[in-house]
Amino acid sequence: MQIDPRRSAAFMAAVDTGSLELAAAQLAITSSAISQRISALEQDFGTPLLVRSRPCRPTGPGTRLLQYLRRSTLLEAEFLAEMGMDEGPARVALAVNNDTLATWLLPVLGPILAAEELLVEFVLDNQGHTFALLEQGRVVACVSGEAAAMHGCTVSPLGQMRYRMVAATGFARHHFPNGFDRDSAQRAPVVVFDRKDSLQSAFLLKHFGLPEASYPFHYVPASDPYVQAIRIGMGYGLLPLEQCEALLRDGTMVDLTPHLHVDVPLYWHAWRIQPPRLERMGAALLKAARGVLLPLP
Repeated sequence: MQIDPRRSAAFMAAVDTGSLELAAAQLAITSSAISQRISALEQDFGTPLLVRSRPCRPTGPGTRLLQYLRRSTLLEAEFLAEMGMDEGPARVALAVNNDTLATWLLPVLGPILAAEELLVEFVLDNQGHTFALLEQGRVVACVSGEAAAMHGCTVSPLGQMRYRMVAATGFARHHFPNGFDRDSAQRAPVVVFDRKDSLQSAFLLKHFGLPEASYPFHYVPASDPYVQAIRIGMGYGLLPLEQCEALLRDGTMVDLTPHLHVDVPLYWHAWRIQPPRLERMGAALLKAARGVLLPLP
């Protein structure tokens, strides 16, 4: 059986956009046509492929189909380029965590994408959850905190990011006049990235015995506003060294626990069978990342 390209394109668009309406707009056809093509694809395979929820999501068989379609699309683009029939740069979807994207990744990855003639779509999630996006077929590779490889994939260590528990100088003087201790930490607000962010809670529990519900906190789910929230004194929190080193140096921020830090290991996951351009991109990314990140122990 051959997979109908129009039906598979409708399926991928529905998953990528999260709705039949947006998929229709992307492919310049009607929502009804999108639904009909996906239904026909499901009939071809004899099983449901898409849960028509908000957002749309693939079923188990749909996930496996999506994984195949992602890789076959890239392989086709690679073949056409080799045959001199290139219709333009290939697009790759990569899952990364916010702090990685906000700090070291773009300066490292930008030249690689240009050299390999690749366009990128970043899908953002916590480093503990990017792995699931690769597993679901949403992306072709990811930066993750997961050390074990998924079936059919390879994993390579990138390095680790160091985080410091910091606060604005005025905030620290007001809330921690005698230094950072358990009692003061129960009253001072923490800045947390989002509900998946466990860095702060794990740090406070491990080193100060504070469970998550024992202190006030803000949610600020964007990297630059998160830094700004700490800088203007909304609260304190863990920041990557790349984002706070200059602010610590000029006295804008202070390190509340200079004897403590958090190192977050990062790994590169990609499908074992992938186009040569993606292989070269991954190899170059690994080499460059190891020049800017701290080595894993």
